[in-house]
Amino acid sequence: MLSKQKVVTLGLQHVLAMYAGAVVVPLIIGGELHLTPAQIAYLIAADLFTCGIATLLQVLGTRYTGIRLPVVLGCTFTAVGPIIAIASTSNLATAYGAIIISGIFVVLAAPLFGKLLRFFPTVVQGSVVTIIGLSLIPVAMNNAAGGQGMPDFGAPHNLLLALGTLVIILLINRLFTGFIRAISVLLGLIVGTVAAYFMGMVSFANVASASWFSIVEPFYFGTPQFSIVAIITMILVNIISMAESTGVYFALGKVTNKEISKQDVVKGLRGEGVAIMLGGVFNAFPYTAFSQNVGLVSLTGIKTRDVMIGAGGILVVLGLLPKLAALTTIVPNAVLGGAMIAMFGMVVASGINILSQVDLRQNENLLIAACSIAVGLGSAAVPTMFDQLPTMAKMLLQNGIVTGSLTAVILNIVLVHTNKNLQHPVTEAAVQEAS
Repeated sequence: MLSKQKVVTLGLQHVLAMYAGAVVVPLIIGGELHLTPAQIAYLIAADLFTCGIATLLQVLGTRYTGIRLPVVLGCTFTAVGPIIAIASTSNLATAYGAIIISGIFVVLAAPLFGKLLRFFPTVVQGSVVTIIGLSLIPVAMNNAAGGQGMPDFGAPHNLLLALGTLVIILLINRLFTGFIRAISVLLGLIVGTVAAYFMGMVSFANVASASWFSIVEPFYFGTPQFSIVAIITMILVNIISMAESTGVYFALGKVTNKEISKQDVVKGLRGEGVAIMLGGVFNAFPYTAFSQNVGLVSLTGIKTRDVMIGAGGILVVLGLLPKLAALTTIVPNAVLGGAMIAMFGMVVASGINILSQVDLRQNENLLIAACSIAVGLGSAAVPTMFDQLPTMAKMLLQNGIVTGSLTAVILNIVLVHTNKNLQHPVTEAAVQEAS
């Protein structure tokens, strides 16, 4: 049983791991829509507050919602473009109306996704988890170089900071055990940030200008408005998120040694649907399970839900205390990137470990793994290949996790389910469970 101090410390580590991904969405959307600094500050506060509530709902769970695994929910990057497009052609109230309705869709559609588990044998699960990890690696490397689009991208001081942070994390894991090893990422971030401060790369200007207290208001940007086109667009966004989250559930199941059942997936997706509706009400964003925290669970070996409850509580507090939230933004991109390399690499390693349980001497299994990983990684690395397709198709196919997962599932159906001479033991169990 972890003490309260350890729960808070480990929870803070998870918050720092996902914080950049959480705040970059409101910053991008606020900037593109030319919102005032006060409105952008509200978006960040509302996002963090709702992230915390959504995480608590998912981790604590009820009889009908919440997967009750150590998962952190954050805003999905898939929604950035559509929200900007909807708000630009109409207004933010229309975007939030679409988010609320799409959340209701996720709640209602969750049982259908649960029935698809028969198409996720071990070879598909391993391929999907590997794709998730590989698709995150470019994010880590961009941060390690200083952040994509930054004027000092690739500068030696950024690369040195990233390397130093990674080395600190590796040394702590090599030299220590127990709690110190469990917070290796947090310690790496602290040491890296201190080093960056002495290099003149840390600014406290945002902390000084942030307010001390903020209340998240329902419908801050006005009463929700509804448009059929906007609703269909956000439903498509959340179908993509449902596919991503299902893969994250499988990854967490392997890390925590828990077999993911049909009902687990249904309850997890219902929880996300409720979180998405809350995002619409509080004028935040659609929420999904964050892949980066899976790597942290695997790296630390701490699999208790108490830590995620602590992380959810910290996110709620940060949403109410903007000055405290601003303090977490002083961590330079390069330092965060160094930590991400270790975390995201652990997700890839988890996928490879799952695939090691599969007989890859069987040609069908080999083709499923090879083609799905190639398609998923290719889509993530060269998203511009789909630029000439219709907007809806482009949105779907530019997501490497979705294209890779669909490839794995389709190949499993074509190569295995249609061949009566081939049977996956895991598939048979999943069929019985899903029926």
